[in-house]
Amino acid sequence: MSSTPRKASVFQRLYVGNGAFDIVGKRTRWYGIFGAILVASVLLVIFKGFNLGIDFTGGTRIQMPAQTGEGTSISQEAVQDSFKKSVGEDATSVQTVGTGDAATFQIRSETLTTQQIDGLKNTLNDDLKPEGGLSSVSDSAVSASWGGEITTKALLALLIFFVAVMLFLALYFELAMAVGALVAVVHDVVITAGVYSLVGFEVSPATIIGLLTILGFSLYDTVVVFDKVRENTRGILGLTRRTYGEATNLAVNQTLMRSINTSLIALLPVMGLLVVGVWLLGVGTLKDLALVQLAGMAIGALSSIFIAPAIAVDLKMRDPRYKAQAARVKARRDNVARKNAVGAVSEDEVESTDEDSLEAELRKEKAFTAAAGVPARHAKAADARRTNRPTGKKQR
Repeated sequence: MSSTPRKASVFQRLYVGNGAFDIVGKRTRWYGIFGAILVASVLLVIFKGFNLGIDFTGGTRIQMPAQTGEGTSISQEAVQDSFKKSVGEDATSVQTVGTGDAATFQIRSETLTTQQIDGLKNTLNDDLKPEGGLSSVSDSAVSASWGGEITTKALLALLIFFVAVMLFLALYFELAMAVGALVAVVHDVVITAGVYSLVGFEVSPATIIGLLTILGFSLYDTVVVFDKVRENTRGILGLTRRTYGEATNLAVNQTLMRSINTSLIALLPVMGLLVVGVWLLGVGTLKDLALVQLAGMAIGALSSIFIAPAIAVDLKMRDPRYKAQAARVKARRDNVARKNAVGAVSEDEVESTDEDSLEAELRKEKAFTAAAGVPARHAKAADARRTNRPTGKKQR
């Protein structure tokens, strides 16, 4: 009694990685989705801009306790009112750092003179009227020239990173993959910048450090995918089993579960840092570092799956050799389909034709691996696959 085989679930197809998900074949759809997100991010950066920290713009930072000497909490509005009363204009920002007794206010403004800072301290003491005055009020200043120098160095670091990525991938893989990886990395930077602009978190040196970190993570994931692509497409010009795009799609499927697992494991502690930085500490290095890593790692994992391989395929398919190979693959499939449709040959003859084609492909693969210096164990594995594969012929 025969039974109809059950259709594999999504999770089974993910773990098997047999090319069931047509990711590369639907690359036009991914270009449209991620292109729209990219345009939205650019518009946010242009029209909304960034909340640049004092390290980039220069200015004065004043830190004071968020409670009076009697233990009474001070409101941000009261601090802002005292600042405007003393200086004559609003502070650039007043933010709370930490919680409970350890909470403090960070007041950021344009550069103040020594007299203005002394007057502000006196005004804060008079207006807030804590018993015995404020326990401690500290100030620090950053010059605009130093902030500009930090900005220049940050942009230079990004430029050097892009050039290094391009050279490394062009030498280690090939130019098409290098271009695909570079486009994916630029895509990650722009969208992460758009997220920062949308949320409005302060851009600090910790943000730049986090940005370089997630670029490395994105590049690592892309290299893993491309390494599998190179393995699947070795000698493909002499084969007719699948096209370059199909072999690339198979590689993406084979590394898909690994990419998902790696990204989830990496994102969980980063989400913990973001929760601690926002809800427990208020502002500071943890929050700046966590947001850029959370956004960058998530979008970097997606770009290594949907963007980088697709661009590499589009570039490779401009080569006449790969176009001709794709035409041979199509012709072979059309020939087999036509014979099956019209019954021009018997079932055994069609199977024999398929067997002969497979034998020829395996011989070419074995010769190529031997010429490339591939270890003998890989050639033996190919022989085992050929020997143990089912023939599909009926048993008499």
